[in-house]
Amino acid sequence: MNGKLADKVAIITGGARGIGAAVARRYAGEGARVVVADRLLDEAKSVAAALGHGAFAVALDVTDPQSIAAMAAEVISQAGQIDILVNGAAVFDLAPITDITRESYHKVFRVNVEGLIFTLQAVARQMIAQGKGGKIVNFASQAGRRGEALVAIYCASKAAVISFTQSAGLALIKHRINVNAIAPGVVDTPMWDEVDALFAKYENLPLGEKKRQVGAAVPYGRMGRPEDLTGMAVFLASDDAEYIVAQTYNVDGGNWMS
Repeated sequence: MNGKLADKVAIITGGARGIGAAVARRYAGEGARVVVADRLLDEAKSVAAALGHGAFAVALDVTDPQSIAAMAAEVISQAGQIDILVNGAAVFDLAPITDITRESYHKVFRVNVEGLIFTLQAVARQMIAQGKGGKIVNFASQAGRRGEALVAIYCASKAAVISFTQSAGLALIKHRINVNAIAPGVVDTPMWDEVDALFAKYENLPLGEKKRQVGAAVPYGRMGRPEDLTGMAVFLASDDAEYIVAQTYNVDGGNWMS
């Protein structure tokens, strides 16, 4: 099959829903053999079944080192190689600074930072062993570009993703592994319904109001859709991005300029 990602094997963490599932569909359309990696295995299997092109699902809990190792081993067993990794798995929480709990901190950082780092590490080791380079795309956020009064822990976790992308990019390019990131803005996914409910609680808003507000505030005129992120995800995983290293690209309808 022709396409920008033809004959590539691409793992997408958090691929069962939202942005991850949209990237999976676009990658398959560009000729990649997609691995939908998610702790929601039944949903991941449904996504993979709809993709065709040899796509398959694997269970993955990014907070569990054994799960990461088993996922990488399963991909090699079934597909023989790993060419692309998209780190999309993430969780969200918010609270006023005076109400942040250690439980919330650990939940967010274990998935968004620790999980991303050690999934990337496992795949990078495999890519180095293969000796053919590779592409790694991390999902950061506009929240990593700035602080927000109620969203301190999530913002800090995504700032860490941007920083780690820079360090990993510099470390791995000698192996011809390009590491870059995408910083979405506000995107209409199932996660944002959870975000909206949390804002409703802490800002005393009706359900749906925060979502309406943030969508109206985007210069483009609406919230993002998962499909809006897929063009950049394809570009950064393709040969067109061969000379791009350690960068984070905003795809947010104009919310943030850097």
